[in-house]
Amino acid sequence: MAKLWLKFQRYFRRRPVRFFTFLVLYLTAGSLVFLHSGFVGQPAVSQNQVNPAAGAPAEGAELPFLGDLHLGRGFRDTGEASNIARRYGPWFKGKDGNERAKLGDYGGAWSRALKGRVVREKEEERAKYIGCYLDDTQSRALRGVSFFDYKKMTVFRCQDNCAERGYLYAGLEFGAECYCGHKIQAVNVSEAECDMECKGERGSVCGGANRLSVYRLQLAQEAARRYGSAVFRGCFRRPENLSLALPVTVAMPNMSVDKCVDLCTEKEYPLAALAGTACHCGFPTTRFPLHEREDEQLCAQKCSAEEFESCGTPSYFIVYQTQVQDNRCMDRRFLPAKSKQLIALASFPGAGNTWARHLIELATGFYTGSYYFDGSLYNKGFKGERDHWHSGRTICIKTHESGQKEIEAFDAAILLIRNPYKALMAEFNRKYGGHIGFAAHAHWRGKEWPEFVRNYAPWWATHTLDWLKFGKKVLVVHFEDLKQDLFVQLGRMVSLLGVAVREDRLLCVESQKDGNFKRSGLRKLEYDPYTVDMKKTISAYIKMVDAALKGRNLTGVPDDYYPR
Repeated sequence: MAKLWLKFQRYFRRRPVRFFTFLVLYLTAGSLVFLHSGFVGQPAVSQNQVNPAAGAPAEGAELPFLGDLHLGRGFRDTGEASNIARRYGPWFKGKDGNERAKLGDYGGAWSRALKGRVVREKEEERAKYIGCYLDDTQSRALRGVSFFDYKKMTVFRCQDNCAERGYLYAGLEFGAECYCGHKIQAVNVSEAECDMECKGERGSVCGGANRLSVYRLQLAQEAARRYGSAVFRGCFRRPENLSLALPVTVAMPNMSVDKCVDLCTEKEYPLAALAGTACHCGFPTTRFPLHEREDEQLCAQKCSAEEFESCGTPSYFIVYQTQVQDNRCMDRRFLPAKSKQLIALASFPGAGNTWARHLIELATGFYTGSYYFDGSLYNKGFKGERDHWHSGRTICIKTHESGQKEIEAFDAAILLIRNPYKALMAEFNRKYGGHIGFAAHAHWRGKEWPEFVRNYAPWWATHTLDWLKFGKKVLVVHFEDLKQDLFVQLGRMVSLLGVAVREDRLLCVESQKDGNFKRSGLRKLEYDPYTVDMKKTISAYIKMVDAALKGRNLTGVPDDYYPR
């Protein structure tokens, strides 16, 4: 066999013309077979389909998908025309695992083309575009959760996030904003008004200015809870004026947590209060602020339709927070006139500055700025990032600077201080994992972590000492106090900023306090990364800061700053 192959090679090597002639004949024969297979089983064009010679169809008429006419290999048109005025999103989670088996009757290159076509049809069945809708910052069309990404937003990402949380609708706006909801509370407008391309997906439309491209999500799991999970807020005493505090009341003889949460979610209220056989819905307000929790034993009356759940009593309510977003504090804009003073939001890196900015923007309704541009934060919705810090259009300016010249450039400051053990770890995670990501274990175990502590721990102390020394009107806020008593501490911060804010808006902020800027906590270290020497050094810095605060008649550092 080897000798025969050698003779064959020598034959064509001596006669290259014959070799190329043979190659051309081979390719020609293959092409003829390939073209022939394309016409076998080709579907005929019915008389009802559009005839190009007859002119364009009338406006609103449906056009057939002509691409199916050239697929061949027995593939036939389903008969369902594709309306060019509609767009369908790609979100898809199958009800079973049989999709591949259904596509296995084809082969070769044609098989791959057909599989792609059928999968796209399946995707369209699961997320259907229903139109362009008007949106308003004061009264959102979709009132569930929302998130922004001004760099990587895609139709699929928005749909997937909303579907994962159990919402029925997903809407995209301004090319980068995603809103979820169970009900559309706005009017339909012309398709031409949704004209902005998705930031992370060329060729796809993601709404427009105050315009939502809305999709209806067909949930994959029919047995899944209709409105996803609610957050337990606690047991609370019945408010004095019930009808004003919780405006919706429905009697429910067969009460369950799911029924009450579903009712309040459907009626677009963020609070569901269970009171025995009555379900109340509303917002957190000064009449019902959810600040004074009662002993849960006072609410321990079993639900009539749920054996292991408590449904409260007529005097003590069990309260859940639904997935409906409280939109009373979601509108944000730049200052209408240039500010006469520059106020810093100063902190050591990792002390919660991004979270504090989120709270301030919700509480005041104005964007915050930054001493440095961070594209990742701009893409997440902090539009003040692109403004020069000296523009005067933002309510305050984030800064980690600690030099005398930089500090004296500001007229006042909110100085945010955090436990250095937590702040150093948070900044290390940000440095190696992003704003809400985590550093890898290799970074913690390697040389990066000791070097980081050696360089950053002294900065934690000097940052606070410099602001206390050179700052002109410094309001000190401890991160731990802000986390524990947000309503009071945020009120102090807003007061320094010179903005009059209603208490109801601050209560709204409390219900939206985490935003998209909190690490999940699922990847916490299983060991203490601080060595004995590290703790000894950091404790000395804590004592320095504590003494400096007390020397200015301020509250010293919280007790938990010292290692236990």
